[in-house]
Formats: sequence, structure tokens, C-alpha cells
Amino acid sequence: MDLDSTFHRTPHGTGAGLVQHRAGIPGIQGRHLRRGLRGRGPTSTAGRLYIGGTAVSLIAAITLAASFVPMVVHLSPLLVAAPTFTAAFARVRFTVGIALLACAATVVIDTHDTLLRSPILAVHIGALLAVSSFVVAARALHDRDLRELTQVRAVSQAAQQVLLRPIPSRLGPVSIACEYRAAAEHAMVGGDLYAAARTGTATRILIGDVRGKGLAAIEDTSAVLGAFREAAPEHATLPELVAALERSVRRHLAELAACDPEAGERFITALVVEIPDRGGVARVVSCGHPPPLLRHDGRVRVLEALRPAPPLGLAHTDPGAYHLESVPFAPGDTLLLYTDGIIEARDADGGFYPILDRAAAWTWESPDGLLRHISRDLDTYTGGYLDDDLAMVAVRWGRAPGAVGDPCFSRPSVADEALT
Repeated sequence: MDLDSTFHRTPHGTGAGLVQHRAGIPGIQGRHLRRGLRGRGPTSTAGRLYIGGTAVSLIAAITLAASFVPMVVHLSPLLVAAPTFTAAFARVRFTVGIALLACAATVVIDTHDTLLRSPILAVHIGALLAVSSFVVAARALHDRDLRELTQVRAVSQAAQQVLLRPIPSRLGPVSIACEYRAAAEHAMVGGDLYAAARTGTATRILIGDVRGKGLAAIEDTSAVLGAFREAAPEHATLPELVAALERSVRRHLAELAACDPEAGERFITALVVEIPDRGGVARVVSCGHPPPLLRHDGRVRVLEALRPAPPLGLAHTDPGAYHLESVPFAPGDTLLLYTDGIIEARDADGGFYPILDRAAAWTWESPDGLLRHISRDLDTYTGGYLDDDLAMVAVRWGRAPGAVGDPCFSRPSVADEALT
């Protein structure tokens, strides 16, 4: 994200993600991930039986074939295929077992070929053991890398849960659904963010996008989310809340300036929404963030900010500098907040995702169904290739059809499904 694009947003625009994440309970997904890596696929019990049966059948077939060919044709070198095949799919101990079985078959075949007292038998067994040692070592390195990947993903997932805490599916009089999609394969944490808080008389929602990627973006994300959770219940008006966020972001960047000379160039676009419990209106303050969509009276429109403030980190600490906009928000209305990953998604021809045109065909009856519909539509439009993180929050006045009021749990990601 760059500063120029921040102030020139249109409803048509680029990017999104590959890995989906829905707010859930810390630790649960990590355990499911580890179980998935251990309990399915070729290394499961059924997989080991299949691989073992195939390897043993291969050894048996070569041994049987050796009894029918002339003794001058030595088939025992072909037995190296069994441990090589096994190492591609099974763990180290299993591969070692198949290698030892192949060595025994080598002795049987060479005995049939009258090579028992010949040095050729030692050559055959030595070659088999040498190749088996290489493939076993390669398998051991693969298993180590797989364990490290599992641990890293579990930690990344836990970090995601700490940063983006679960948002209950109902806060006050509104139903809410949220989704995060990271662009990088296997990534769980990025620079997009969302949060929600209750003030006692209203529900306040934050969505934002940190400039940059990597650890620096995660630092900024953590700072903004912590500031919002602390300040949201403490300030009477939305401009006061946003001014408090700006002060927190400035302190955060000032602390980083001593060790990061580029800290002064970092900023966060943000949109803060307040929905009073008495209903009828939604209040919005925009800090250089893409405008949300509002479905009101059956029509969808873009809520373009008349006087957007600069992004956090570049804005003002005076509440009077923030323009508070109010829009009708009646029972049955839905508000969609999103980051630029959705409007910067491209199709195969490079065309931007026409969010307003596509919105007419979405299912708006429930927040959760709306986000599922958007995700499918994005994948269809982009061919499944999404090159920027995105976060989405859908808010509906009144209980959505089928809502139960419990926290929204994580839907399995594309990467999780691939691993499990």
C-alpha cells in the first residue's frame, strides 16, 4: 500500500489472499493442524499399509522374475527401487525396514544366480545400502523440515489469534462476521486488521491496513489493535477515539525511530464505525481507508468519505480534525467493511475487481453468508490467485437468519485443507 493510492480510492480497484482465516479459539487450530499432518495422508496407518504393500509387492515381483530369467541376467540391482519408492512417502524407520528386506531379497536372488560366494554379491548389497542410506537421510531431513513447518504454522496461527481476537457473532443489536485472508502461502499473519468493542451504549468497529509487510507490519498491527481495545470504551465520541489512536500510533512510531530510520514513513489506513444501540444510524470516521459498502432499503452504495483524514501516523491529534459522517442504518441493513485487498484483486486480463457491480449479486441476508459469497466470487474472478492480504467485516442490524449468538469459529483454510 502506498500513500498516493490511499487518497485516490475508487470502488474499482486490486489483490486479495490465498489463505483464509476466520476468528477462532487460540490453540484449537494448531492442534488440528498437527493432527492433520500426522493423521492423514501417506503417513497414516492406511497409507503405511498401502505403501508397505506396494514396496513388498515390488520386491516380491523382482525376486519372482529373477527365477525365470537366465542366471546371467542379474535382477537384484533393481531392488533399490523399493526403498527409494518408500522414502518418497513413508517415514525413516519404515524405509529402513524396506531397505533391509530388499537386502535379504538380494541375497536370495544372487544365491539363485550362483553368486553367493562371488564378490558381486557384496557389490550388489553395498550399492543397495549406499543408495538406501542416501534416501533415508533425505527422508530424515524432509521429516525435520515438516516438523519445523508444523511448529512455525502453529505459532503463526497463535499469533494471528492474539492479534485478531475472535469477534462474537453478535454485539448488542448487530450481527457480525469477519474474515482474514493472507496473500502469502502458509501465512497467517499480515498487515490487515480488524477489531470490535462495546461501549455500553454502542458497538464500535475498527478495520485497517498497515503500510508494508513482514514483521514491521505485525508490530504496527499489534500497536493499533492494542490502542483501540484500550481506548474504545473510554471516549465519548468517535473523533475523540480516533485522535487517541493517532496519539498511540505516534508514540509507537517514535519508539521505533531510534532503531528503524524508516519508522517515520509507516502509517495505517483505518475506518472506525460506531453503531448506537438505539439504531437508525451508523457513524463513520475515515482515515484514508477504502470506503465501505452499505446495503440500505435493498440498494447497495459506496459510502465515500466527504472529508477523509490522513492515515494514522500522519493524521492529527485534535479530535476536531476528524469529520464524523452519519448514514442511515435501519433493521435489515448491512455494512461491509474491507481492506484494499478486495478492490485491488485482478482477473487474468489485469482488470480490477468491480466490487460495486458484483455486490448486487451477493447474498446479503446474513453476514457470514455474505463473506462466504464474496470469497467464492473473488476466487472465481481471479482464478484463485490473490496477491494481497485482505480483511472483511460484515455488520447487519438485527439478528441474521440462522445466527446463534456465539463467537464465530475458524473455517478451514485452503492451506489447512491441503495439509489435512
